[in-house]
Amino acid sequence: MDPENQTGVAEFYFSDFPPFGNGSLLLFTPLLFIYAFIIVGNFTIFSAVRLDTRLHNPMYNLISAFSFLEVWYTTATIPKMLSNLISEKKAISFTGCLLQMYFFHSLGVTEALVLTVMAIDRYIAICNPLRYAIIMTPRLCVQLSTGSCIFGFLMLLPEIVWISTLPFCGPNQIHQLFCDFEPVLRLACTDTSMILVEDVIHAISILTSVTVISLSYLRIITVILRIPSGASRQKAFSTCAAHITIFLLFFGSVALTYLRFSVTFPPLLDKAIALMFAVLAPLFNPIIYSLRNKDMKDAIRKVLCFRSMFNVSGSQ
Repeated sequence: MDPENQTGVAEFYFSDFPPFGNGSLLLFTPLLFIYAFIIVGNFTIFSAVRLDTRLHNPMYNLISAFSFLEVWYTTATIPKMLSNLISEKKAISFTGCLLQMYFFHSLGVTEALVLTVMAIDRYIAICNPLRYAIIMTPRLCVQLSTGSCIFGFLMLLPEIVWISTLPFCGPNQIHQLFCDFEPVLRLACTDTSMILVEDVIHAISILTSVTVISLSYLRIITVILRIPSGASRQKAFSTCAAHITIFLLFFGSVALTYLRFSVTFPPLLDKAIALMFAVLAPLFNPIIYSLRNKDMKDAIRKVLCFRSMFNVSGSQ
C-alpha cells in the first residue's frame, strides 16, 4: 500500500539542520571525519580479533561483535545527517524514516545485549575463574552473540509495524537530527498517550540491562579488591576498565534520552544528547579498546602492517 495514501504524509522534514551554505559545511566536514574514523577504527578492531589467533576467546570475540555492530549502528543515522547538511531539501520518506528507526534501535538493543553478555563474561572470568573455560565455551559465545542479534531485531519489529499503521496528516517536521520514536509519534494525528507506554517499555529494557551489568561489575570490583597481589589486581582492573567506560558512555547517554519520560530538555541540549549516543559513544569505542589493552594494540599493529605490506606489494 502506498504510504502517502495510508498516512497523508509522504515524507518528513528535519527542521533543525542549518540551511545549506549557512555554516552547514563547517558541521559536515568534522562529522564526515568522525564517521570515517568510526568505520575504520571499528573495522580495524574487528579484523584484528579475527586475524590474531591469540584473541580467539570469548572476551575479544564479544568486543569484535560489538565493534562490528557499531559500524552499522552509526551507518543507520550519520550518512543521512551528512546528506541533510549538504542538501537544500532536508527530507526523508515515510518508509525511510521507519527503516531508520528500526535499524538504529534494533542495532542499539543488540549492542545493549552484547554489553550485558560482556559483563557476565567478565563476572565469570574474575569471580569464578576455575570454571570459566567450561562455562564460556566458544559455542556458547556464538549462541549468545547470535541470540542478542535475533532478539534485538525481533523486539523492535512490532513497534515499527504499529507506528506504520498510525495516521500522519501533518505537520511533518521532525525536531531531531534523525528519526526517533518520540519526535515521530508526536506528529501522528491520533491519541499520543501511547508515547508513555513506549517510554515504559524502553525503560524496562534499559533498566534490566543496566541492573545486570551494574551488579556484575560491582561484584567484580569487590572480588578484585580482595586480590592480595598488586600486579594481579592492577591487571584485573585494567581488563574491566574499558568495558565499564563503554558501558557508562553508552547507557549514560541512552538513559538521558529514554528514561526522562515527561521531562523536557532545551532543544540544544536535546540535540547534544542525541549526538552523544548516536555519534560520540561509537567514536570512543575503538579509542578505548585499542589504547587500554596491550594484546589489542599488538593485534592492531599487525593488521596495519599487513595492510601496508599489501599496499606496497600491490604497487610494485
